[in-house]
Amino acid sequence: MERILVPTDFSEHAEDALKVAAQIAKKNNCEIFLLHMLELPSQMSDAISGGSSIPEVMLFIKKANETFQKIKERPYLNGLSVSETVHFERASDGILSFSKKNKIDLIIMGSHGSSGIEEILIGSNTEKVVRLSDIPVLVIKKDIGKFEARNFVFASDFSQEIKKPFKKMIEFTKIFDANLFLVMICTPNSFKTTLASEKIMKDFIADFNIQNYSLHIFNDGNVEKGIINFSNSVNADLIGLCTHGRTGLVHFFNRSISEDLVNHTIKPVITFKI
Repeated sequence: MERILVPTDFSEHAEDALKVAAQIAKKNNCEIFLLHMLELPSQMSDAISGGSSIPEVMLFIKKANETFQKIKERPYLNGLSVSETVHFERASDGILSFSKKNKIDLIIMGSHGSSGIEEILIGSNTEKVVRLSDIPVLVIKKDIGKFEARNFVFASDFSQEIKKPFKKMIEFTKIFDANLFLVMICTPNSFKTTLASEKIMKDFIADFNIQNYSLHIFNDGNVEKGIINFSNSVNADLIGLCTHGRTGLVHFFNRSISEDLVNHTIKPVITFKI
């Protein structure tokens, strides 16, 4: 890992993501790219594409650059290589195009909201980036202080299509020397016997050379509740999931989960596109 992208709207949540990025960058000698997207009215966009500079646009750029300079003076960024860019584009589109053009290895995004994991992963720009990014996306909801991934829960059905993103996930765990908890969530709607579940998981990991892992089967009312409850039971630092580009993570979650339960147990989440 060499390049980390942190999209920022200069909010508190974006800074929470940047603090995590700084910790990962120091551990792995990475460069941080800060990206601020300006979505302008069509007439302003036309002016820019036509090579014109209008006072409103110049003011936006000036304010963004001033804020960037203040951010780069944060003590937690000392010693790091940090570059900043302002783009005029729809946020999610700009983040994805920038990450491809600059060969980004990891995107770290802050997210707000009070409805737990659904709000984090199915909310606006973050959801679009998670759904469409070929690059792993780490979502941070709050200031978590010291970021650790020692206990890393990866929840999956361990089907064949998961193998490619699973390789990316293994690479990420090596960075943190993580203890990997591989878990299959069994629900009334997707019930499998313990023997059947164990066979699926053992057959799956037979193709990989991994260490510091354990296999788990966890029964619960639905997948989301199972992931949350299992992660709490092993004191997880991070939850890993795979996502389909065509459907995002919507199919994974049941909106009937109480907000209080999810709010009190939310963890950082990293997603890998299938």
